[in-house]
Amino acid sequence: MLESNYWRGNFCIEVSPAPGTLVIFGASGDLAKRKLYPALFHLFRRGLMHEESRIVGCARTAYSDEAFREHIRPELSGGSESQVNDFLKRVYYHAGDYFAPEFYGSLGRRLDELERGCELPANRTIYLAMPAKLYPPILENLSNAGLLTEPEDGSSWRHVVLEKPFGRDFDSAEALDLQLHRYLKEDQIYRIDHYLGKDTVQNILMLRFANLIFEPVWNAHYIDHVQLTVAETLGVEHRAGYYEQAGLLRDMFQNHMLEMLAMAAMEMPASFSPDAVRDEKVKLIRSIRPFDLARLGESVVRGQYAGYRSEPGVAPDSTIETFVAARFMIDNWRWKGVPFYLRSGKKLAARKSEIAIVFKHVPHSIFTPIRAADMQPDTLVLKVQPDEGMELTIQAKQPGPKLCMGGLSLNFRYSELPGGESFEAYERLLLDAMLGDQTLFIRSDVIAESWKLFTPVLENWGEQCPLAVYESGTDGPEESFRLLFRDGREWRPLVPEL
Repeated sequence: MLESNYWRGNFCIEVSPAPGTLVIFGASGDLAKRKLYPALFHLFRRGLMHEESRIVGCARTAYSDEAFREHIRPELSGGSESQVNDFLKRVYYHAGDYFAPEFYGSLGRRLDELERGCELPANRTIYLAMPAKLYPPILENLSNAGLLTEPEDGSSWRHVVLEKPFGRDFDSAEALDLQLHRYLKEDQIYRIDHYLGKDTVQNILMLRFANLIFEPVWNAHYIDHVQLTVAETLGVEHRAGYYEQAGLLRDMFQNHMLEMLAMAAMEMPASFSPDAVRDEKVKLIRSIRPFDLARLGESVVRGQYAGYRSEPGVAPDSTIETFVAARFMIDNWRWKGVPFYLRSGKKLAARKSEIAIVFKHVPHSIFTPIRAADMQPDTLVLKVQPDEGMELTIQAKQPGPKLCMGGLSLNFRYSELPGGESFEAYERLLLDAMLGDQTLFIRSDVIAESWKLFTPVLENWGEQCPLAVYESGTDGPEESFRLLFRDGREWRPLVPEL
């Protein structure tokens, strides 16, 4: 492992939010219980929650404050019993019907009561941890009750955090966006993608734009191709109802995958401000070449794992895809001619998310009889999960008296670096939402451009891209390998060969 003594540098600052109230709709649901409350507890343990801040859960299930605290207590790990008790004192619960206007009136009075006596005006962050179809009626009622109105003096703000999916296609996403903007300004909307909260994904920007050694080679002159993989070993599990409506392309490509591609390929922003970063993302997405619909099967592969149709809640004749692989081309100077290969799937051989930057071969080898084309290319791998970190593989002499050449890996894991425990994705994003930092959240124009790219694929791939069945525990359907073989390349194996 490579280790730097400068890791605790002077750009290692965490800011604690001002006093605020976090209101979680869908508080009794799975996402809130497994992810949101544990993340908030970890922020509390780190001292990143103001002593006057409060958390109010909202749902239809009837709980008292105390009963709800006991409901989420088992999920709060990593701290002492006294820390858990101190955190739970900040947690409240407000039950009611999402469609009843009187529920929002009573919620407003409850929030005013909890915030009474605060030294500073309290900011409010409203988290909608529920299906997107409920966003419009909830936001309409919140607006009618005055709960989305920000004080004219700018003393505090009202932010709304939304979970994906953001529509099913371009038209539905546009309609949802219009509904959101009936009640909210764009700077009040925080569209969350939990992948963007992972350290390695965020570090792409620092790796590229804070290190001079990478910029000269981060282009088509030196990079042969890029592979972006998000593989899971699990099937659809308890999400069959959602998955039968969405499928993998909507679930992963339109958001997670495209966001990671944009961060790896975009130009340097003018500054590290939220809008400057997101401006460059949308420019990059606009420069992705639209898929040739007449030859779609040459660029896109879709698959379904054997046994998917036997899963509970799945139609016996389902054609929903659980695997997608695609080749993207970016039409700008930096990436002219460089293919980006993206794949994601369920029930694969390993759980792995990574971005692999594969460099070109040296133009000529002096190590006779080794040909330049026979040497392994230098590869920089940004590991997103499960072991967040980086690995740079270069060619070097192997130990021993003979002149043997092979790959040497220089790597590190975030878990092994000094500086304390890293943030989980939801911790990072919840903190940023409470700080009012939109850098890692998705802007409406990014969503619109991504749907422009994928909606034609969804509408046309039925005949062009026949559903390929693949066995569980493999690297996916054979057709995905042919996608790269045609270009003289191959996928990195999900499980490294021994």
